[in-house]
Amino acid sequence: MLSRLGSLLQQAVETREPSVDLLEAFTEHWKGITGYYLEATDESVPARQTDIPWRLKQMLDILVYEEKQRPAGETGPCLEYLLQHKVLETLSTLGKAEYPPGMRQQVLLFFSRVLGQMQHPLLHYLNVHRPVQKLLQLSGDRLGSGTEKEEVQFAAILCTKIKQDPTLLAYILEGKSILNERRTQELPASPVEEGAEHPPGAATAAGSPRAEPSPPRRDSNLVTSLVGLCKSKKSRIALKARENLLLLVGLAQEAAAACLVWSSTLCRLLTEHLCDLYSAVPACTDPADVLTLERASWRTQGDAAGDGMFPGKESLAAFFSWLDYLDELVTGAHPVVADAITEAVEERFFHGILQPQLLQMSELAVLSATAMLTGTVRQIRASPLLHRLVLFLLGPDRHPETPADAPHPLRTQLINRCNHLSDEISLASLRLFEELLRKPHEHVAHSLALRNLEARGYLQRSPPMPDERGPPELDPDEDGLDLEEDPYFTDGFPDAGFGTAKKPLPGLAPSGKGQVSEVVSSFLCLVPEEAKTSSCMEEGSYDTYVHDALGMVQACRASTAPWGWPLAPRPLDACHPEEAFYEGHFLKVLFDRMSRILDQPYSLNLQVTSVLSRLAAFPHPHLHEYLLDPYLNLAPGCRSLFSVLVRVIGDLMQRLQRVPHFRAKLLLVRRQLMGLVPGEQMDHTMLFKGVVVLEEFCKELAAIALVKGPPEGPP
Repeated sequence: MLSRLGSLLQQAVETREPSVDLLEAFTEHWKGITGYYLEATDESVPARQTDIPWRLKQMLDILVYEEKQRPAGETGPCLEYLLQHKVLETLSTLGKAEYPPGMRQQVLLFFSRVLGQMQHPLLHYLNVHRPVQKLLQLSGDRLGSGTEKEEVQFAAILCTKIKQDPTLLAYILEGKSILNERRTQELPASPVEEGAEHPPGAATAAGSPRAEPSPPRRDSNLVTSLVGLCKSKKSRIALKARENLLLLVGLAQEAAAACLVWSSTLCRLLTEHLCDLYSAVPACTDPADVLTLERASWRTQGDAAGDGMFPGKESLAAFFSWLDYLDELVTGAHPVVADAITEAVEERFFHGILQPQLLQMSELAVLSATAMLTGTVRQIRASPLLHRLVLFLLGPDRHPETPADAPHPLRTQLINRCNHLSDEISLASLRLFEELLRKPHEHVAHSLALRNLEARGYLQRSPPMPDERGPPELDPDEDGLDLEEDPYFTDGFPDAGFGTAKKPLPGLAPSGKGQVSEVVSSFLCLVPEEAKTSSCMEEGSYDTYVHDALGMVQACRASTAPWGWPLAPRPLDACHPEEAFYEGHFLKVLFDRMSRILDQPYSLNLQVTSVLSRLAAFPHPHLHEYLLDPYLNLAPGCRSLFSVLVRVIGDLMQRLQRVPHFRAKLLLVRRQLMGLVPGEQMDHTMLFKGVVVLEEFCKELAAIALVKGPPEGPP
């Protein structure tokens, strides 16, 4: 008995079912589906409780089995039937009707499985890509719909097929005719007839659904479906949609990239959502909270808003997450697509949203807009997007500035705000520029500083003899500064208790360059010993400053390496300044702020010195010379960072001699800043905090000079 049964099973395995039986089974299942609409009486029965899912699965299995039994590229009778009788077209119509309930889900699954499991290229057929377009028109337009999972699977299959054959993109986006010349020989010999009949019973199905030709709508296609799914509240759905859109924009073929740009609303949809998310950030959001938010990642949608909630955090996280995604898109996209996205972001977001907000007069609005801009600068990394952002903020000009210049209104306004009457606005603006200086873009440093230092107009052209050198040249309005105001001279203060600061004896050549040790010593000795407090607190070791400076200088060198900056200053005989030296709008504001360090809030002073330290860390020889060389032979009317510091120290020495017990009070303020004692208001607190910042800044500059070493080459 067992042997007989085994032989029967073996015979069944070895016997091939005739192809006509496969076709008969395929058509029977299709008639069973269309027949449901004739016989069903209860319209509320879900599709999954009918035999429709089972019949669709059988049809799929037959198609896959038939393909495996035939030579590669040959079309079998069942596939011919599916194409000629517009089975997919009819299914897409039934899915659109959503009858029975849940039918759309079943149709999406069937389409995904057919396209994913069959090796034969199908999407070139009109009777395939037209119903595909119909389904796409239904996708991504209803956030939170019950078919999001199936929709994103369907879109993912299409993206995979397009990745394998980028010519398919035109069919999906534009609905091109059935064949193109390149694919003619690859398609089956039997043509697909548009006028082929529907399977029996389909025409009389419930509601008389017909698969009538419908031209694809340009405002609803694979791109709109993916962008819509990218906004899903379900993080896995949104992530999968974003990954597949990345795959799509990264197609290497230029024709596909051009098709994606010109035959879809990709750029508009992406930037509109960015603008909507920006506008959704509540006006009551604290600008300080914007900058405390960690850098967002598009892969961790919603996670950034989890811990440490504050008003507006969820909206902020959503905006910066989408901005990060656009940044990733631009990075990975074909240059044609990247340029188009970047142009759209510049036009719609930078100019359309940011610029009007940055130019308003309301202080609260300015604070909020500046904080959001700083966060935007921090978030952007893609080179094309960063380039547009930098030019948007600073303008394209590269020639030296003049005091009367104001060629770029936004740049002028942003720099002016670093010296605003409102300390909060000044602080926010300085943070913005520090963030800009962190970006790996050469135009930032050039626009803000280097453009004005190219001709080295700050140097005296006929330097005095070495024995005639005096203290660094001061501002033109500082010619009346007496010797007693120079921190290197304390003869005017016999009762102040000041010891003479140790001035290095450089023994320099007329070029003004000193040895590194002499430069370091100049900055370290600049603040008189009586005004120094860090050594008394057993903190602020100089080694710590050197370590921090090393990290900053190395980061600057790494980011500036591709820019081709010279190693040595431009020879003076090749420098021909056309006008009197002007340090430029940005450096002027920084120097002016630095000169008022004794009269400014502590946080503002920290930010001013932080920006100057970052500028000093750049490895350009002109910046190094102008900001870190204490022994420059300055031209009349010019000032350098060191000369500004000299002036501040002179002012400090005059003030401290008028403050009783200044040393004790200074030490108390230092302890308060360290959190060692409770903070309490006293006279001259702002002055003492300024002294603390001044001492720390001089250490920072000394450490940067030590790490960078001497500038190379001729003077």
